[in-house]
Amino acid sequence: VVMAFKKVNSRRHIGLQQLSSLASIGRTLLGPTKSCKFIIDESTHESVLTCSVVRLLENLDASSAVGQLLHETIQAQHKEYKTGMTTLLFLLGAWSNAVLDCLQQNIPLSVIVSVMSEGLDSCIAKVQCLQISIHNLYQRPDSVRIEGNDKTSIDSEHSLSELVGNEMPESHLITSSYSKKMRLTHSRHFNTLGKSHCLPNQPNLFQGHFTGPATDSYECSNLGQLAMSLSHGNRSSMKLVQDIIRCQQQSADKVSDSHTGYIQFNISEVVTCCLSGLSDSYSCACQGYVTLISPEKAAVTKQLQDKPLQIILVDGDLTERYRHLGFNRSSNVRMVSEGVSIPENSSISWINCMLDILIQSKVNLILVRGNVCENVMEKCILNKMLIINPVTPNVLQAFGEVTGAEPVTYLTQMNEHCVGNGAFVNLWRTGELTTVEVGNEVPISIKAPGIPLVTAVLSSTIAAKMQAVEDQFWTCAYRLHHALSDQAVFLGGGAVELLCLSHLQKLEKQSLKSLGEFHNASPWLAGSLARYEPTVLKALASGWAQYLSTVMCNTANCASAFEASTSIQHHLNRAAVCYSSLAYILKEFSKGDQDIAGTDHVSKPGEVLKTYDNVTAKVEAWRRALDLVLLVLQTDAEIITDPKRKQLLNSQESSEFMFL
Repeated sequence: VVMAFKKVNSRRHIGLQQLSSLASIGRTLLGPTKSCKFIIDESTHESVLTCSVVRLLENLDASSAVGQLLHETIQAQHKEYKTGMTTLLFLLGAWSNAVLDCLQQNIPLSVIVSVMSEGLDSCIAKVQCLQISIHNLYQRPDSVRIEGNDKTSIDSEHSLSELVGNEMPESHLITSSYSKKMRLTHSRHFNTLGKSHCLPNQPNLFQGHFTGPATDSYECSNLGQLAMSLSHGNRSSMKLVQDIIRCQQQSADKVSDSHTGYIQFNISEVVTCCLSGLSDSYSCACQGYVTLISPEKAAVTKQLQDKPLQIILVDGDLTERYRHLGFNRSSNVRMVSEGVSIPENSSISWINCMLDILIQSKVNLILVRGNVCENVMEKCILNKMLIINPVTPNVLQAFGEVTGAEPVTYLTQMNEHCVGNGAFVNLWRTGELTTVEVGNEVPISIKAPGIPLVTAVLSSTIAAKMQAVEDQFWTCAYRLHHALSDQAVFLGGGAVELLCLSHLQKLEKQSLKSLGEFHNASPWLAGSLARYEPTVLKALASGWAQYLSTVMCNTANCASAFEASTSIQHHLNRAAVCYSSLAYILKEFSKGDQDIAGTDHVSKPGEVLKTYDNVTAKVEAWRRALDLVLLVLQTDAEIITDPKRKQLLNSQESSEFMFL
């Protein structure tokens, strides 16, 4: 077997070049201080302001195979965590360039894949010592618990020194797994829900630390500090998240008639309603479901408000031709003629049938998950029945639980058990009790006693900014949700990335002394590993170095990349001479009003808050970034078998290949 790959731009892989180019669009979005981007529709000339990687990629024409892989990877991270996408995108670009540099130095592909994979696993194991349990997060500084593979309580500065001063050296990075035949094992979809990412011969680093209940609990007195430390500058959005938690707590207290002293945050019971063009002061948390409707429906709402309503829930479309997913036509029906037009009165008959069902059930309010036939909508408005659509599944579930309504797929399935009671609808009003209109729509509020559903009403005077405001809110909400679910957070502000850099420097030095330790590897592979491992480790570290440098430049704490790099190297040098890099990082993190990356800790006079990051979302962003880079690297390498070898050598394109 002969391996060959095309020489593109001095032997560079075109797939990695494309990945690096696509990832470069997100550099200004990294860090707490973002430079937003305008997305302009060339056909309509409408523009949208965004600081979200997901929105950016949605509007980017990336039809290439690499572009599709990038989009799928970002979507997988977004679907699972709703945070960490900017980190993922940035590291994709940084590590793509790092791999390209390795290829320029003729480092074998198998060595790049092996060393980078094991290097990342080693860093992830190392940074577990920077986890902080949220149970004791805001006690006095000398009693903060720091979690690694084993939970250790730090009672004093002396015991901290003992812990970090006596840390065991990291075993050598290279394992016998290198001698195994290289295989392409990455999934193109990168969906990793519920899967462990630890190596087969390693313990699960996350066992016992990352499992949480469906609803997460945290002491009320500490919630505000935790939330603001995770806000990363979006204080207004995070304050709104706190208001939502208070609404959920009030609802839970009314149901249980007792106060447990713990806050419950169920993010599945949160929805948003965007009021474009209104002042930011209109943003608030509202119990129940707030949505926008047409003026015709608003007229019906005025007649129904403050009255207990009969409600039904339709889990599908309210149209004549709608069939549920998985619907199969009867096998004993055979089409004997095509092109027969359906009588016009057939559709009218269906509409009248649906209206009769609703009238007989004495229904006032219909929540529909999907589309609604316009004629049905008009008939209902004339009969003072309010139809709201489309409605998300969690809204249907919430109203079903408190009103007793059972969702139906078709109205013909309805019976007396499907109708719920006790829903109320009102025009949504501001604190001044005035009705609000947004464009040609009117916001209304739908409630029911004990409903846990809370709506985040979001507003902005700049219409183009509305989508960005909503994205920022959800990012803050999920950061807090994941922190409560993990029951732990990382020290933020560059602490984790700096520890990775320091750790890789140590591994780089160790690798220079470890020739002859590869007992199970082939002589060729052992020699290649010993020779190239320091270079590959340095390339891996460059990703986090560029990450820190970009954050420092984006926050305007460094005037140039050179100044940022100098500052990072200063920290690394001081950590290297310290008895423990962990001790140095903890010391730097705890002093002053800024963290290592230069992020301001002072939120208001007299209050200093540290910066914290999510654990699983950050680690998964690292893994997905390297997985995609290595996938593109391996698929770029074309395998040429013996029958085609001579044909390739004799062809005019032979100069475009380099043979290994």
